[in-house]
Amino acid sequence: MLARKIADSTVRRLAIYLRFLEEFEHQGAGTVSSEALAARAGTTSAQVRKDLSFFGSFGKRGLGYDVHALAVQLRTILGLTRRYHVILVGAGRLAGALVQYAEFGARGFDIVAAVDRDPAKIGTRWGDLVIGNVADLEKIVQREQIEIAILVAPADAAQALVDRLVSAGVSAILNFAPVQLHVPHGMDVKNVNLAVELETLSYALQHRGST
Repeated sequence: MLARKIADSTVRRLAIYLRFLEEFEHQGAGTVSSEALAARAGTTSAQVRKDLSFFGSFGKRGLGYDVHALAVQLRTILGLTRRYHVILVGAGRLAGALVQYAEFGARGFDIVAAVDRDPAKIGTRWGDLVIGNVADLEKIVQREQIEIAILVAPADAAQALVDRLVSAGVSAILNFAPVQLHVPHGMDVKNVNLAVELETLSYALQHRGST
């Protein structure tokens, strides 16, 4: 166990490093330098070394990192050596796009259930997935041994749904609802606000070339 909390920004960079390591491995590369990894990840070699140093000693000076070995280590650090059962809470267009995202399954995140409150959607199929009734949320969480919920519900329903997910034993939530959620200490929530992401792009376009 780590003695200190690792910043989310560090964990995100580890995930980025892993993707480039897998790309290097696919290309047949045996080793990679911190400089090369940093260049692909848009950071510095010092930052790469610092990020990795939180978890141990990797690589050898002058030789770089063993691509395969480091990729294996990062998968272990990121918890990608096992599979997770995921539920989609909300079955709108965004949820429909997410369920088709092959990278989830490739990374060990299996979307095994989806629920909605719309009678027109309940009972319909997304491939092998049958959309359930949100009224049965707790039963479905228990039956499918859900650990992670992806919340793609309207803002006005989000908090009540989160309260139910917490009570049912869900451990982590990826929140697409445009609302700040209140959860008990120890519950992991990651917020994805697409409007904010677009606004940051707008800022970048507005100020391009001003620095």
